[in-house]
Amino acid sequence: MKSDIHPEYRPVVFQDTSSGKMFITRSTIDTNETVKWEDGNEYPLAKVEITSDTHPFFTGQMKIVDTAGRVERFERRYGKRRKKKADGSEGGSSR
Repeated sequence: MKSDIHPEYRPVVFQDTSSGKMFITRSTIDTNETVKWEDGNEYPLAKVEITSDTHPFFTGQMKIVDTAGRVERFERRYGKRRKKKADGSEGGSSR
């Protein structure tokens, strides 16, 4: 392998922000936070919204995750267009 072109592959702690559960695995993810693990060592911390602990496939429960107002942003973008089309006020040439 060429040197200095591959990201560092190291142990990283992932934390499910919904349940708080944490697990350690190896990854190349870039993080700014660190956490002290059960073995006393400090590892990079990556916070994720869904893991196998909270994913509907594994839990059997449906859960809606709306991060950073995705639904509202969608309605702002596409809801207005739909209203304009219904009114006929959308500018366009008619043939």
